[in-house]
Amino acid sequence: MVKLSTLVTQFNELWPESGTEDWDRPGLMLGDLNQDISKVLLSVDITAGVLAEARSQDAGLIISHHPMFLRGVHSLSGDSAKGANVAFAIQHSLAVFSAHTNADFLEGGVSDTLGASLGLTKTGFLLASPQQGFIGELAKPLTLMDFARLAAKVLPPVAQGVMVAGDKDKMIQRVGLVAGAGDSYLGAALAADFDLFITSDLRHHPSQDFLEQSALTGETALMNIAHFAAEWLWLSRAAAQLSEKFPDIEFVVSDLSTDPWNFVVMQ
Repeated sequence: MVKLSTLVTQFNELWPESGTEDWDRPGLMLGDLNQDISKVLLSVDITAGVLAEARSQDAGLIISHHPMFLRGVHSLSGDSAKGANVAFAIQHSLAVFSAHTNADFLEGGVSDTLGASLGLTKTGFLLASPQQGFIGELAKPLTLMDFARLAAKVLPPVAQGVMVAGDKDKMIQRVGLVAGAGDSYLGAALAADFDLFITSDLRHHPSQDFLEQSALTGETALMNIAHFAAEWLWLSRAAAQLSEKFPDIEFVVSDLSTDPWNFVVMQ
């Protein structure tokens, strides 16, 4: 067993708080620093299902990508979902720690993991200062359709699948991506003149504007993948890093999907 305080110190070295966006709130959400930890569950989100899974596996700590308290919370009453989750965690001595934007763009971080999983060799960052996003290249070009099929195989299955805008026969080699919600990077992606830009949570108007403009400058294709799917891949890499540091602790990746959508009806 290892004290939670020792783990938190290591977490802060792996995922420095200095890399956190101003609006973000990662770190220790719940837990007694003197608590002994022998098993850790990693997940993208903290939900009732994830908490129940941690309890059933006798994990003493959950490491989540998304913070349990990202927006202001003014009540933790038992009749609210957030309050019920906090009560469950405390009753069962479950500590909760998150690494969010401070893990997104590190070497081996969330975007790097997504790029490597898609067969891309990293060549740079989408933004130079601060260094954010990912630019990579395929060793051998693929058509947009074949690359989309590759992505569908690599990513965990979700209802939305892999959404693509562009000529299915367009050859793809130079790719930019941001794991998670990334429509604020669309302008930088346009300027970079990629063959394809990949991110999540793309809205109608920004996507339409991107495609209209790219048709004038080079026809960059666009791929919208589920937020959960884009970030889930990183959990295994994080578990492997932590296992090297703490070989006496068991690190387990949750295979419970926390994507909010259950099914899609094709038209």
